[in-house]
Amino acid sequence: MSVPILASSTIGIVGGGQLGRMMALSAKAMGYKVIILDPALNSPAAQVADEQIVASYDDDSAWEQLVSRSSVITYEFENVDCDLAKKYASAIPQGYKALQVAQHRLKEKNFAKEAGIVCSAYKVVNNYEDLKEATVALGYPCVLKTCRYGYDGKGQMLLHSDADLTKCKEILHQECILESFVSFEKEISVIVTRNKDEIVYFPVSENEHVNGILKYSLVPARIDCDLTTQAQEIAATLIEKLDYNGTLAVELFVSNGQLYFNEMAPRPHNSGHYSIEGCNYSQFTTHIRAICGLPLKQVVLREPTVMVNVLGQDLPKALSYIQKDTKIDSYLHLYGKDEAVVNRKMGHLTLWGTELEQLYKISKTITE
Repeated sequence: MSVPILASSTIGIVGGGQLGRMMALSAKAMGYKVIILDPALNSPAAQVADEQIVASYDDDSAWEQLVSRSSVITYEFENVDCDLAKKYASAIPQGYKALQVAQHRLKEKNFAKEAGIVCSAYKVVNNYEDLKEATVALGYPCVLKTCRYGYDGKGQMLLHSDADLTKCKEILHQECILESFVSFEKEISVIVTRNKDEIVYFPVSENEHVNGILKYSLVPARIDCDLTTQAQEIAATLIEKLDYNGTLAVELFVSNGQLYFNEMAPRPHNSGHYSIEGCNYSQFTTHIRAICGLPLKQVVLREPTVMVNVLGQDLPKALSYIQKDTKIDSYLHLYGKDEAVVNRKMGHLTLWGTELEQLYKISKTITE
């Protein structure tokens, strides 16, 4: 292992969103200083950091300044300028290869497939004619996705028949991928953290989406031990092939006892927020430890835990819930965003206790 970066050193974070905020809070608790690079003043991460460089993410001089003032650099989202990440890769333990792969759905699928991980069938789509040919080859239902800049259900459309094809023209101005629809029983995610010498696994999360946005994460996932082991092995394969140091998330579908790769995120992930209260070490703490070259500790789930995303429309109910005298342990994290907008992630609520099903039922009453 290389010489670790110790407390009182400075960590630079590219991105000022909620993931950067929670990275910064973990880093500050461990004694590090934090500088944020983000174009927006008073971003969620900048509110808790020591300093902020206000500049666009593709500003080379801003990156140079961040690197010169930091002992190590990390990023909190995958749409980072890959050329700049490559230029300054020696300062970024996550590297740039994971960005190249995760920024582009086709590259991501090809990478997973070449690593021996099961994916649903897929085809490249560059225009309307390609789309018609691909639907004949794959059949319905299928999912059309833009290769870049899709998240939280954006940039994708579920197709049931030829009648849906004309609706796709709005996203066919860019490279797309058409995937066979996986009729899944559950969607799960597995989060792993790696440094040069070790890999640690977080408990597998079972995820429920509403309108393409993650709504609930139940931990531990209600799957058998064999699938848990397989999920961890898939994540370990990917993180090692990427030569990636830090926290990485892999989303998988469970269908008829088989795991199918969906996508990955080279950063801490929304479905891992439960770990702040639910585990002895959070995904953010292990990420900071990994990028600073510190030993990783075995992660243990303290109790069954449910995480609820609090969107703009959910905020009044979440605030009302935490004012009640309930017997269920809970904690509301708010991200410091200025305006509560529909479907905007304003925070998350964590509930923990002895009965997972009870926690899940309670979480449903809070936001529905």
